[in-house]
Amino acid sequence: MKKTGRKVLCLLMSLVFALQLGVVGFAAEKKEAEASINGAFTQEDFLKVKGTDIFNQKGEKVILKGVNLGGWLIQEDWLCPYEEVSDHYEMLETLIERFGRKEAYELMNTYEDNFITEADLDIIKEMGFNSVRVPFWYRNFYSDDKGTKILDKNGNWDLSKLEWVVEECAERRIYVVLDMHGAPGFQSDAPHSGKGNSCGLYDKTEEGEFYRTLTDELWTEIALRFKGNPAVAMYDLLNEPMCDVDCGELTRRVNNEFIYTRLYETVRKVDADHIITMEAIWTGFALPWAWTKGWDNVVYQVHFYNNSDFIFAFFLWLTRVLHPTVPLMMGEFYPHKKTTWEGCFKSLKKYEYSWFLWTYKAANHGMWSSDWCLRGAADGFERAKIKTDSYEEIARKWGEKIQTQNSYVDTGHYAAHVEANLK
Repeated sequence: MKKTGRKVLCLLMSLVFALQLGVVGFAAEKKEAEASINGAFTQEDFLKVKGTDIFNQKGEKVILKGVNLGGWLIQEDWLCPYEEVSDHYEMLETLIERFGRKEAYELMNTYEDNFITEADLDIIKEMGFNSVRVPFWYRNFYSDDKGTKILDKNGNWDLSKLEWVVEECAERRIYVVLDMHGAPGFQSDAPHSGKGNSCGLYDKTEEGEFYRTLTDELWTEIALRFKGNPAVAMYDLLNEPMCDVDCGELTRRVNNEFIYTRLYETVRKVDADHIITMEAIWTGFALPWAWTKGWDNVVYQVHFYNNSDFIFAFFLWLTRVLHPTVPLMMGEFYPHKKTTWEGCFKSLKKYEYSWFLWTYKAANHGMWSSDWCLRGAADGFERAKIKTDSYEEIARKWGEKIQTQNSYVDTGHYAAHVEANLK
């Protein structure tokens, strides 16, 4: 072939290649535009921290205004439809002892498939919330305390419940905070971490190190699964660390620095981009200054349950004073006693906190739980008797009966107090 011919051929091939790239690029842009039109998140919705605020990739400031899906993947006796046992750990171990491990987890799947459904996410979207916080615990993914992974039908580690809620929320443009509510070994003495009086995650023992290794393993897998996913707002490394442990805020701070430094590095090894949130729970004294640790793209979180608007406002102000360089979030709150909805929302707006109500749905028994939820169980609601009901009876009580549209009613809190603050 002559030199001129070769040049012409090369030019033609370059033109074809450029056209192909253009078509592929156009198709990708079209797909992303269609996703945005249809409601699904796109990469432009991926959240990042800048200064003391959260922004999407379009440069728009985002304040998360959401609700917790408490009682779904980790149950609490005062929120959930069971009785005769004190916490989720005792409940699960009792079911395993009575019916076998496979059957016990079949019952758990029945419960989880009905307690929160697509209809609930539709309700949350219609209410105007832009986010949900999803509490889970290690036994959603490990079948025992030895680190035996629960596998799906393809032999992969089964994270299907988290994948389901993230996918469904993405379609509705609802952000998801993935909350490790109960870590291996347990990070508090409170039963809401799965098992009461069992705070072993910090122990400087071989057993404590084993629990920390499992926690590293689980967070690594979660971060790998959701890396780059714009529907995931942030990873919530540990819920209420050191809660109910008889110690002061200084001890909490020492333990929080120890465990959060490790978990932050664990996540960052596989996911450099997602926001990480760390909890102080009661006061900002329990967390170090983020800049001294080299922590980037982090949100600090507090929870508050008190009986005074003044104390609530002071608490938010103090946390801002203690941590002036990071965005702040109220991961759990619910006005009760002398704390008012108006007072809480006024202070949250003033100090520009993201916030999540506790909680979306509750079975209404004990601890004024009807005052803590947007949907409460109707009269005559049945709870599974974990020690005495048959397998079939528990399955029935945890079946379609516990779907929100069948056995739960609006408590009135949303219409009366929340709606105006979602705008």
